[in-house]
Amino acid sequence: MHQSSRVHVIGSGFAGLAAASVLAKKGYQVTIIEKNDQAGGRASVWKSEGFKFDMGPSWYWMPDVFENYFALFGKKVSDFYDLKRLDPGYRIYFGKQDWMDIPANMQELEALFEKYEKGSSVGLRKFMEQAAYKYKTAMSDYVFRPSHSITEFIDIRMMLESLRIHMLKPMSKHVRQYFTNPKLIQLLEFPVLFLGATAQKIPAMYSLMNHADLAMGTWYPMGGMNEIVKAMVKVAEAQGVKIILNTEVTSIHIENGTAKSLTTAKGNFETDFVVAAGDYHYIEQKLIAPEYRNYNESYWDKRVMSPSSLLFYVGLDHQIEGIQHHNLFFDEDLDQHAKEIYTQPQWPSKPLFYVSCTTKTDLSGAPEGKENLFFLIPLAAGLEDSDELREKYYQIMMDRFESITGQKIRGHELVKRSYAMNDFTADYHSYKGNAYGLANTLSQTAFFKPAMRAKKIKNLLFTGQLTVPGPGVPPSLISGQVVAQEVEKILN
Repeated sequence: MHQSSRVHVIGSGFAGLAAASVLAKKGYQVTIIEKNDQAGGRASVWKSEGFKFDMGPSWYWMPDVFENYFALFGKKVSDFYDLKRLDPGYRIYFGKQDWMDIPANMQELEALFEKYEKGSSVGLRKFMEQAAYKYKTAMSDYVFRPSHSITEFIDIRMMLESLRIHMLKPMSKHVRQYFTNPKLIQLLEFPVLFLGATAQKIPAMYSLMNHADLAMGTWYPMGGMNEIVKAMVKVAEAQGVKIILNTEVTSIHIENGTAKSLTTAKGNFETDFVVAAGDYHYIEQKLIAPEYRNYNESYWDKRVMSPSSLLFYVGLDHQIEGIQHHNLFFDEDLDQHAKEIYTQPQWPSKPLFYVSCTTKTDLSGAPEGKENLFFLIPLAAGLEDSDELREKYYQIMMDRFESITGQKIRGHELVKRSYAMNDFTADYHSYKGNAYGLANTLSQTAFFKPAMRAKKIKNLLFTGQLTVPGPGVPPSLISGQVVAQEVEKILN
């Protein structure tokens, strides 16, 4: 069974699009079935009153992952969109008149470190050398392994490598070996916040994110993050992938351990292979009969989720001054907020937040003279979500934003839309309303993640942010490529 095999992909996020395109290139007949009205999963777009908002991911890191992906099809990123490196990459606010701009240039970064802590540029060089080594190792070795079992990692070289890249040491300890200034520590710990745990729980291996951030840089595709999705859809369709939108899979019919067909309101799709690229928990617990599931509900309930988010999309009647494209508001206690996400899940007492203003780089996001703003407060997954709570936190955040930046927002909103747990669940069947998938804690790394393979179904594999390699856009892109290789092994 090969070239004529029908492969059906459930969901058209980054993992689903990547898996579909690679499989179609290998000659399979591939159909993506997507419940929403546009491809791209969380990287969707919302337009209102001449404003255009990226609804999901807003950071473009690890440009090499995108280049490598498009190269599989003889293409370059520049064939599809214009990528611009941001300088400064982003700004961190510690309070009024107290901020740090993160330069794109390494010498300027060293000078910035020296300003906050005498002699720290030497530590920075060492720290960044290690981070680069971890990045290279992870991207060549670990990340493209399907992690079916521990045996993939048991050769002596990989075990030594695991120690060298600090698989077992916590990130917080690693950072503090080199730096004592609290602001520099926050700068270096910030990228792991969205990996789904405090820096005390995340393996120091993830300082590879500091290499992605500070050395490789923060980029922006002109036109917005959805340009990546458009490019991937073009590639998919050029390979012959059929994408069916507005169609939800309601069950997977399985006979004797083989998935035979997918049921939708628009009829049944007979299949030879299923790639589950939607929410793993939902597909497994709602679409597959209990006897064929990998896990039960209590297994899922014990998983540590990375954060959900409260988001606001705001279209402003004027342009605002003095902020960057990416802005992090660390004017309150990071540890306290992290605790309220991870250890005692609750709505945060003094939330840190992030603001993206794409119109600082790209005027296409708003009508002339207006501004496009995206606000994000990280929250514990699974909390109660209501309009009252959302509005309460909008006011808390605006009090601080307006006070720190000296800019008026309230009363100037032409467009304002909130988005949180209930929306993630409704739009993406997101488990506990999470925004970023599974936390990258040590006990949920590699083969400790929910398995890519459906152990009781011969022709079904999972991909995306709840399985290997993990959450985020580049890992999802890689997850789709890994799953495609595994499908081919099974079908051949």
